[in-house]
Amino acid sequence: MNTIASVSAFHRLLSLPEPKHPMVSVINLSESIFLEDEIWKGFVNKFYCVALKRDAKGKIRYGQGHYDYDKGVLSFTAPNQVQYLDFHNMECGAGYLLVFHEDFLLKHPLAQRIFDFGFFSYAVNEALHLSEQEENYLIEILDRIDKECHHIDRHTQDIILSQIDLLLNYSSRFYERQFITRKNNSHALLTKFERFVNEYYNNENTTEKGLLSVSLIAEAMNLSPNYLSDFLKIHTGRNTKEHIYERLINKAKEKLSATELSVSEIAYELGFEHPQSFSTLFKKRTQMAPLEFREKIRNN
Repeated sequence: MNTIASVSAFHRLLSLPEPKHPMVSVINLSESIFLEDEIWKGFVNKFYCVALKRDAKGKIRYGQGHYDYDKGVLSFTAPNQVQYLDFHNMECGAGYLLVFHEDFLLKHPLAQRIFDFGFFSYAVNEALHLSEQEENYLIEILDRIDKECHHIDRHTQDIILSQIDLLLNYSSRFYERQFITRKNNSHALLTKFERFVNEYYNNENTTEKGLLSVSLIAEAMNLSPNYLSDFLKIHTGRNTKEHIYERLINKAKEKLSATELSVSEIAYELGFEHPQSFSTLFKKRTQMAPLEFREKIRNN
């Protein structure tokens, strides 16, 4: 697999001069031209990319899904994800690309915090749509980053990363606004999620299928795992895993109170390979061992 290892290499592939800073660049899309190169047929890069674009066209296969480059105004990609670019149908349009190498974050708090920004792995149709005011906020930040790249000293990294942090926090706010304003779609999505989880645990083949996972639900709903968890967190206060645990424990309680199945049999029916794992989870979530719960219910 080909690797775009540096910001400089990315500049060359966009027919641009060397960047002012070796690890960070704000690229003007209207000045960029994709070089025809075999690398676009499959590559990984070593930098984060935030794209604020207008009138762009084309498709990128990113990670496990397809990213419609022309959908939405603001989109994100992370390092070390396999990408495929439809070069012949790609048009840069207007706007900006912020690219920053993963190593630029080292020894800075953002190196850990950046994993909290789930939109770096969002599904394709969830690129962000911005109001004119929101777009201007981000352009102002990008302009400050660009100017800072022109004079490098011992303060440069902290100043640029503080601006990137600000941009990502604004993006989180805008994403939450996008979630909240889609009330009808949100209701349908929540209903679909609840139906899938309920049907999974009501199915007699759960033993063969194993434990329900975040990735399994996300795939069934045509969403990325991070997007689904963020959506649920905003609308219900709990992420996907917490919902799974809640439904799992409720199903376990039903079996403990209404059947004579042993703890091991219940564990296997719920998809656990090891009964001890089930008992540990049950006690952690209820502060009681499974048999303690059964005894308490039957004595009431």
